[in-house]
Formats: sequence, C-alpha cells, structure tokens
Amino acid sequence: MRLHRLDLTAFGPFGATQSVDFGALSSAGLFLLHGPTGAGKTSVLDAVCYALYGAVPGARQNGQGMTLRSDHAAPGSRTEVRLDLTVAGRRLEITRQPPWERPKKRGAGTTVDKAQSTLREYDATAGTWRALSRSHQEIGEEITQLLGMSREQFCQVVLLPQGDFARFLRADAEARGKLLGRLFDTRRFAEVEKRLAERRRAGEARIREGDAGLLADAHRMQQAADGAMELPELAAGEPGLAEAVLAAAAVARTTVAERVTLARCRLTAAETDAADADREAAAVRELDRLQRRFAEAEERAARLAERAGEYEADQRRLERGRKAREVAPELDLRTRAEEEHRRAAAAETAARAPLPADLADAGADGLSAAARRTAEELGGLESARRAEARLTELAAERAELDRQERADEEALDEADAWLADWEETRAALRARVDAAQEAVTRAERLDAQREPARRRLTAARERDRLTAGADEARDRALGLAEDATRAREHWLDLKERRLRGAAAELAAHLADGAPCAVCGATEHPAPARRDTGHVGREAEEAALAAHQAAERLRDEAERHRGTLREALAAATAEAGDASVAHLAEEADALERAHARARAEASGLRPAQEALARAEAERERRTGARQSAAVRTATRIGTRDRIDREQEALESELAEARGTADSVATRAASLERRAALLTGAADAVRSAADAAARLKDADARLAHAAYRAGFTTPEEAAGALLDDAAHRETQHRLDAMRTEEAAVRAIRTDPATAAAALRPPADPAAAERAAADAGRRLREAASGHDAVVRSHTELRALSERAATAARLLAPLREEYDRAARLAALAAGTSADNDRRMRLESYVLAARLEQVAAAATARLRRMSAGRYTLVHSDDRSGRGRSGLGLHVVDAWTGRERDTATLSGGETFFASLALALGLADVVTDEAGGVRLDTLFIDEGFGSLDDQTLDEVLDVLDSLRERDRSVGIVSHVADLRRRVHARLEVVKGRSGSTLRLHGAG
Repeated sequence: MRLHRLDLTAFGPFGATQSVDFGALSSAGLFLLHGPTGAGKTSVLDAVCYALYGAVPGARQNGQGMTLRSDHAAPGSRTEVRLDLTVAGRRLEITRQPPWERPKKRGAGTTVDKAQSTLREYDATAGTWRALSRSHQEIGEEITQLLGMSREQFCQVVLLPQGDFARFLRADAEARGKLLGRLFDTRRFAEVEKRLAERRRAGEARIREGDAGLLADAHRMQQAADGAMELPELAAGEPGLAEAVLAAAAVARTTVAERVTLARCRLTAAETDAADADREAAAVRELDRLQRRFAEAEERAARLAERAGEYEADQRRLERGRKAREVAPELDLRTRAEEEHRRAAAAETAARAPLPADLADAGADGLSAAARRTAEELGGLESARRAEARLTELAAERAELDRQERADEEALDEADAWLADWEETRAALRARVDAAQEAVTRAERLDAQREPARRRLTAARERDRLTAGADEARDRALGLAEDATRAREHWLDLKERRLRGAAAELAAHLADGAPCAVCGATEHPAPARRDTGHVGREAEEAALAAHQAAERLRDEAERHRGTLREALAAATAEAGDASVAHLAEEADALERAHARARAEASGLRPAQEALARAEAERERRTGARQSAAVRTATRIGTRDRIDREQEALESELAEARGTADSVATRAASLERRAALLTGAADAVRSAADAAARLKDADARLAHAAYRAGFTTPEEAAGALLDDAAHRETQHRLDAMRTEEAAVRAIRTDPATAAAALRPPADPAAAERAAADAGRRLREAASGHDAVVRSHTELRALSERAATAARLLAPLREEYDRAARLAALAAGTSADNDRRMRLESYVLAARLEQVAAAATARLRRMSAGRYTLVHSDDRSGRGRSGLGLHVVDAWTGRERDTATLSGGETFFASLALALGLADVVTDEAGGVRLDTLFIDEGFGSLDDQTLDEVLDVLDSLRERDRSVGIVSHVADLRRRVHARLEVVKGRSGSTLRLHGAG
C-alpha cells in the first residue's frame, strides 16, 4: 500500500481545506510529521484511517459522525476526507463525508445530511477515473479485501502506536492474549476447542442413550424370561454394562430353552390322548348313525303299506287320462267353433242396431244393394267438394295478402326508425375504431420499452449472483494467499538453513593440496562439518518450486477475482443500484401495461368489421324499403281477382249443400251410411258361416268319443287330465317306487343289519371323553406356545442387545478419543504438561515469531545488548505460553521487561511494534506496506540511541518503503529533512511541507 495524496476539509482541527502530498514525502524515504501539542498531528493519521475504514483508530472512536467536524469550519462547508492511494496494483480514490448538521436552505434551523462515501479507480489506458461504488458496506469490504487487514490490524501495523506497545511490553499474559487474538484472529482455534467440547458432550449423550436402550432391553428380557434372568447392578454410562447384560441374557436363554423342551413333551402326550379319544367318539357316532338309519327304514316301510290303495287309484287315473288324450283334438275344435259362433252372432246384432227400420230385417243381399246406392250419391258430390277446397285456398290467399301488407308496413316503420339513428351509430363506431388504433400505437411503444427493462432485471440478478461469487473468490484468494505465505516462509527457512550450512557444503569438496574456492589456501586444518539439520540444494529448490506454484495459484485466484469484479461492474452499470425486486416490479408493470394495450388494440379489427356491417345494414334497409313500396302496389290487382272468384264459387256450393251446413258435412253423412250398410252385410254372412262350422264340430266329437270307449263326449271331457295334474300324479307314483327301493336297500345292507343287533350306542359319553382330551391338549399347546414365545422374544431381544453393544463399541472409542482431544485442547489433560489451551498455544507461536522479528531490530537499536524472547512458563493462575522477557547480553541473564528504563522501553516497544507489523503483514497475505507511521516516544532517547533508532528506521526504506515519524521532538527536525509541519492557529490548524522534492 502506498499513499499518494490526502485532502482534508473541515476535519478535526483543520477548518479550511488542507492537502498532504505523500508522494513527495515518500520520495525522501523517512519524513517527520511534527508540530506543537494539540496542533493535530494525530488527526492526520485519523484522517487516513477514516478514509480507509470509515472510522478512526480504536482509542479515539468516540470521535465519530458529526463530532469529526472541525469547530473552525465555515457553516456551509461540509466535512470531507479524500485519500488517493495504490494498493494491490490498483490506483484508488476514496472520498468519505460523515453526517453533518447544516443550515436549512429555506427557513430557520438546521437539518442533518446522511453520510456519503464514493470509491473510484484510475483507468491508466483511458486516463480517467471510473466510479466503482457509493455503498459504505461495499467500499469497506473492498478495502478490507485489498489490504487483507481489519481496522484494528491496520492501526497496529501501519499506524504504530508506541504507548500501546509499551503497555503490551509490560502486560501480563491475559492482556497480551487479548491483543494478539484480535490481531491474528485466533477465534477459529477457540472455536476448535468449543467444537471438541461439544463433540465430547454429544458422544457422552449418545453413549448414555445407548446404555439406557440396552437397560430397557434387559428389563424386557427379564420379563420375557419370567424370573430366569438377574440384571446387573450397573447404571447407564458405567463400564462393563454391555458385557454384564449379554452374560445374563445367555444364562436366561439356556433356562428358557429347557422349559421349551419340557413343554414340547407334555404337548406330544396330550396330542396322543386326544387322537385316541377322537377315534373312539367317531366309532360310537357311526354305530349310532347305523342304528338310527335301520329304525327309520322300518318306519318308512310301515307308511308305504298304509298308502298302497292310493298307489292303485293313481295308476287307474293315469290310464283313463291316456285314452281321453285321443279325443282332445275334437274337443278343442268344438270349443273353438262354439266361441266363433257366439262372437259372430253378437257382431250381427251390433251391426243391425243402427240401421233404419225398413232395413232392420233385410238380408245380406238387400243390405249390399242399399250400400251401392249410397256410394253413387256420394260420388255426385265430388265437384262440389273441389269447389269448396278452392274457396278455402282463396281465403288463405286473401289472408296471406293481408299478412304481407302488415309485414311491409312494419318493415317500413323499422327501416325509417333505424335510418333515423344512422348518423349517431356511425359516429360511435368510428370512435371505437379510433380508440383501438390509439391502443395499437401505445402497445408498440410499450413493447419497445419491455426489452430494456428485461435486460436491466437480468443484469440485476447477475449483479446479485456475481456479488456472492466475488465473496467466494475473495475468500479463496485470501486462503491461497495464506498458503503462498506459508510456502514462502518454508522456502526462506530452508534457504537460511542452507546458507548457514554453506561452509560445510563447500568443505565437502576440499582436498589436501587443492586450493579453497573461497580463500585459495591449499591447507585445510579445520574444515566445517555438516550438522544434522543441513539442507541440500534439492530440498531448497523443491521448496522454491512449491512457493512459486502457490504464488501462481494465488495470481490465478486474483485474476479470477478481477474478472468477477469486472463482470460485477458491468452488471452494476447496466442495472444501477436498483434492487431486483424494484426492477422486477417495473418490468411487471410494463408487461401489464403492454398486455392491457394489446387487449385494447385487439378490438381494432372487430370495430372495423362492426362499422362495415353497419354500413351494409344501412344499404340493406334502404333497398328493403323500396321493395316494400313496389309490393304494395302489386297487391291491389291480386285482391280484386280473388274477390270475383270467391263470389262465383259460393253460389255453386249453396246448391250442392242442400240442408247441410257444408258439402263436407253432407259427404261425411253419406260415407257413414254406406259404411254401416256394408258392415251389416258382412256381419250377417259371418254369422251364417259360424253356425255351419259349429254343427260339423259336434258330429266329429261324438264319433271320436265313441271310438275311445266313452259313452258320451262329456264323459271323455271329464277323464281328460291337464299337464299339471298328469305331472303331479306321475310324480306321486315315482316317489312311492323310489321310497320302496330305498327302504329295501337299507334293510338288506349288512352293516346296518349288524348294527341293529348290537346294544344301543351312547355318543354323548364318547363326546364328553373327547372334549376332556381336547381341553387337556389345548392347555398343553397354550403352555407350549407361551414358552416358545418367551424363548423367541428373549432370543430377539438378546440379538438386538448384542447389536446395540457392537454399535456402542466404536461410539465409546470415538468418545474416548474426543474426550482426550477436548481435554488436551482445553489444557486439562495430563498429556498437556503446561496446561496450555490450543488458542494460547497458537498465540505463543505467533508471539515467538514476533519476538524473533523484533529482536533483529532491537539488537541494532541497543548495540547488540538486548534480545526479546518469549517464555512458556505459567505465571500465577494466568495462561502459560505468552510470557515475554528481555535477555541482557551484558549480564547473560533474562529479566522482566518491566525493569527496562524509559528509553530502553521505547526502543524495545518500537522493535516489538515493527516485528509485530512484519508478522501481521505476512499473516494478512503478504500485502506490501510501502508507508508506515510511528507515533511519539522519541523524546525519551539520548542522542546515540536516537541515531541507532533512526538508522533502523532508515533501513525500513529498503525496497522503496517510506516511514513517517510523528513527534514534536525538536532535534528530529535537524536529523530528518523531509517534514510535514502542523501549524496551530486561532482559525484552525494548517499543514506545511518542508524539504520534500
């Protein structure tokens, strides 16, 4: 990091705008920031910190917000800090304005303006500044990523506060631990301690839970074993619980298995007894069945003997019915003839009833002649009937003319009414067309706005996605930077060790008489020997290759990060600062407006078609009006023709009707008379034919009855059986024959006859004996099933307990391992000799690095007298590993840093601050710090010591580094040529630059 320029306006003691050209000061390498007490020297450093982090150093954090504003500032001048710097190869400009209370533009009083921040980057190609962000949070994250340090680390590394390090030098282990923990961010190691403790507690809980489940299974096994198992007197979590439970379960399984064997024997005996009882009961039931069957056969034989007379009567009845069936066709014929004769006589009587008296007794021929005469008279009325039909047609034509006349009148009225509103209708339709056309134009305009809105929305989403990606790339770049730093430290360490062993490496090639490559001597009395820690060229080159590979990975990560930042900047330029939700809402609003416009525009064609249809309707109605007028003139002649024809037909019909109301009425009367006469003649003929057929049927029936052996036809009819009576009689005969055969089979069966000779059977007693044997069998089976279930359940529970014990074994091992690690990390383990926590161990390693880096400068400042070393000893009840002692080369003893004098304390603190700055810089990823500030403390040094300290500080200028000394010591103005003077005045302080080119 290199500072170029700082501009202050109304900040701290500076009322007017002041500028600091750090570029000119840095060219001298070492420069002095001096001025009287209270002039504002420290305020310049506060402004640098405020520009970078938006806050001043921790000791002065109460100077935030509007209190940063200078009391000497003009009312209308706003407080502002602008810093121009180069960091990580990028030229940036940061401008910050804290909130301030300004006078209102209108009226009296004041109002508060919010804080503002801007970040710009210089584009060397275009030669212009490009805006990056106006967000406080984004700017803070970007600067923190580039510097690789928090504000606290920056204030300890770049703005070296001597008073703080004097306290750090004399502080106890707890105070040192707090400061180092903030600088090196060892919270992750404290988190490791916490996580290990949590894993130990979780493992203990899982083991207790598993033991509780094992004990629960043991209680269930005890219940299943029914007293055959004794539980161990152990609680959950105690060692040996699983082994004790499994041993007790094995004993219980053996006992219950013996119970199963005994129960199986009892069940087998009960099954044999039950089978014997069932066989005996079955034999008794069979004997009882045969005896009852024989007795039933005897009873059925007696009943058959009683019904023998009925059997003979049914046989005779069937024989007479068979003979009567031969007469059945003639009986049916005579019945049908009698029925037809009865119907014909009734029809004749009904047909003669409506006839006139002179024809009531006429025969069939007389009735037919009368019907012919009536038909001839009906034929003479045919012409009159046609005239009457024509008259009806004329009346219909006249009615149709009247209907058409009314329709034309209505059409004319409707056309006149419609045409009267034509102009208003056409104007309304034309307005619809114009409105739809306007909607078409609006839809086209909105459609052109939709695509930019969608692009902005897509860019906003890409911006949010790239923001997350940039965070991940930043984290990866920081991680790779740490890896590169560790690889570099390893390489430098190997290189240093190899350099220390360079003499031994050269001595390995010496030979007697051969000149030395260094001094040229041919004698080598004491060549250097390689020690056990010697590093060869191959190891150094391998470490260098690993360092270079880590550097390449870090560079690739930085390039990827830069690519993401460029894409993020492009997306931000496209989308602006608007949120995705806001842009989505705008895009949705455009879509809805476009949809509404399209919906309205879709009515253009219907509106045009409606206008065309209205114009066509106007033409149609005008033509219809003219056609109706022509039809009205034509109807006048047609109506006169119809009237003349109606008069001629009505005179003709008056003569043909006679006394009837109409020709049709008279014709209907004649048609009815002719039908009655014709029907009566047919009925008379049918009655005569039916009488002849009945006489013939009587003769045929008498002859058939005689041949069948019956005296009269009536006797034959009485013997005839219908189908149902014949089937019933035949069924009774068949049933009696079947019953006789069944009884005969039973009485002749040997088994049944033999059973009838034996004593009566007692099935009830046999059933009782079988029931008792079955009850004993069920009791034995129930006892056997209970024991088998107990054995099965016990075996299943034992297997589950064994499985649970196997699963608990690795959990116990994991718990033991976690408990040992947690105790070791917490410093409570016996293996941790110094009772040092993990975080303290890491901080001790960092403090050892800091002491080594500080010693390199402290020895120069103290002319080789003092060396800083760290101590692992535990002081009192505090933490161990964070002790800090000074070794005095004059006495060869370690002593406490509190015994140093004021001047010694200063340069020891300065050396410690510089060493800590080096270590923290490497820890932050090797960020190059080209500008450092050292604040106060030089007044306690004598001239010689001051020269040595300045020589050390002057050595910091190597590799183009500049160091700024903040002090009011007058002698420093003579020793340091480049100076920035702070001049104190009543109207505020001002800045002056001296001796800087």
